[in-house]
This record gives sequence, structure tokens and C-alpha cells, in this order.
Amino acid sequence: MSHPSWTDHLKSAVPSQEYQGLIESVLPTLIECISDIGTALRNSHHVSQAGSANAFGDDQLNVDVLAENSIRSAISRCPFVVTASSEEDPTERDAQKREEAQAVDTPTEHYTIAFDPLDGSSIIAPNWTVGAIIGVWQGKTALNQPPALKQVAAVLGVYGPRTTAIVALRVPGSEPVCIELGVGDNGATGCEIIRPVVRLAEAPSKTRYFAPANLRAAADDEKYMSLISHYIQNKYTLRYSGGLVPDVVHALVKGHGIYISPVTAASKAKLRRLYELFPLALIIECAGGKAIDPADGTSILGKPLGDLNETAGLVCGTQDEVDFVKKTLLD
Repeated sequence: MSHPSWTDHLKSAVPSQEYQGLIESVLPTLIECISDIGTALRNSHHVSQAGSANAFGDDQLNVDVLAENSIRSAISRCPFVVTASSEEDPTERDAQKREEAQAVDTPTEHYTIAFDPLDGSSIIAPNWTVGAIIGVWQGKTALNQPPALKQVAAVLGVYGPRTTAIVALRVPGSEPVCIELGVGDNGATGCEIIRPVVRLAEAPSKTRYFAPANLRAAADDEKYMSLISHYIQNKYTLRYSGGLVPDVVHALVKGHGIYISPVTAASKAKLRRLYELFPLALIIECAGGKAIDPADGTSILGKPLGDLNETAGLVCGTQDEVDFVKKTLLD
């Protein structure tokens, strides 16, 4: 029995021809990247310092550089992607190779890609699951744009025992879409839809999961400590790996979960709004959840980006769990 391809599935959900290039070219290009990076990581037996640092001062690993170069190279051949920036190189630049851009007709659809090529570098050496975080913006820049409107798609690449991807798509005039793909060695054409609808369940949930990032901050913050105590006393199941992608994807696959990266007096915000928070927030919202800034309780996607280097905290997951965290930390 034949099954529709994942791009056909997205086209049936978003029939407008206005986004044809996004569905037929941009997203397949990104899935090709995830396939290539997954294959490369399986063959990268040694994880080592690359001898360089990114713009945020973080030391780069050889696998960081590998993933960055793979994505940059692929999107340079996609005519619909005109601008790109990454956590490793946070400057919006022309994504196209000039000689190739001049050789093809300029499409009417324009997209900006903002990505974290390999999130979780600190846990890759022990061979834990890591991932890629990619946001797709309509237009030629992500700066000073309304995130909830102009970020139209997001992709999480998950590199574990299997390579998978979560793809979310939200455009005006269509219902939000969130799917899970199995990604093999044959790139976008060899993908299989694992879950045609990724959805966080409504309360009550049989098993409840929590992922508390920066747990040490609870020692100096009474409200965060009370939140951790609540989860233990109410017999939540701890699922925290130290990797943003696998921890959030766990909640999406299981249908329940709360991820907390707090902002306290002793623990400042460190997650990049453009390269991590915006794509994750879009995926969570498309799956029926919430994503807020723990500093003030506002929606992650509620405030335009004024600078590519902006950071914030994160609370995301099942709606009722996010509401409880907001009340506990801010009231």
C-alpha cells in the first residue's frame, strides 16, 4: 500500500500556492541537511575542539563546524533562501552563492533561515542525543519582524539511535501543522511519516514529565526550589538529559511534559531567542502547547527581535503545566 509523501501531506494542509517554494524546496533542503548531518555524526568517531570559538565565546567542536558547513552549503543551493544566520555566525548574510544566484531566475518567495546547527555539544562526547534547531522566516530578515506571524516554519533535527525530525508549519489561512519524520540515509525522498499529527495532550495526563534545566539555580532561588519540590511530591517522572532538543522532543512524543530553563538573580538568561527559542516555541504552539519567558510570563513569540544576540529563559510544554510554572515563579 502506498502512502503520501510528507511534502504531499504538508501541501494538503497548506494548499495555497503562495508557499509552494517553502514546502517543495526549502523544507526538503533542510531535511536533506539533517540526513547528511546524521550520517556524518555516525561516522565522526572522535569529538574534539576545532580550535575556534563562535561569536558568543563558546569553544567550537569539530562536529559543530561540520553541521554548520553542511547547512550553509545546502541552503546556498536553494533559490528561495535569500538570507541566513546561525548561532555559530550570528550575522545575517546573503545565503546564495553569487554566481549561482545570477544563473537562475529570482523566485517571488523569499525566506530567511536562522539556525543552531548542533544544539547539545556538551553532551555529544558521551554519545547522547543532540539536535539541530532551525527557524524559517518569510522575507529577507528576521530582525524587527513579528515572530508569531513571520516565522512560518521550524524544524528540529534529532540525532540519536535514529535520526528523526519534527516539522512545524504555520501560515495565515491554514491550520497549524506539526509532524514527526523518520529520516534515513536517502535524504528527503527517503523520509517516512512517523506521526502525522504531533500533539500535546490535554489534562489530565496519566504520566507527567518534567525537565528542570540548571537545577543548581534552585539552591539560590526559593520559588524554583518549591517548583522542583512540587514535581517530586506529586510523583512526576524526571526526564532531563541536558540537551534542549531531546528534552523538548520527549514531551512532544510522549504527549506531556514541562521544560524549564529559569532566569534568576544568580542565573542569567542564556538561550538565544532567534536560534533556539523562536523555532522551539513555534513547534510547541503548533502542537497545542505554550512557550513563555519565565522572566515576565510573556509569550516567546510575542516580541520582535531587536538584536541577533538576544537571550531569554524558557518555560514550554503542556498548557496547564506552563500556566502552573508561571503562577509559581511570578506570583
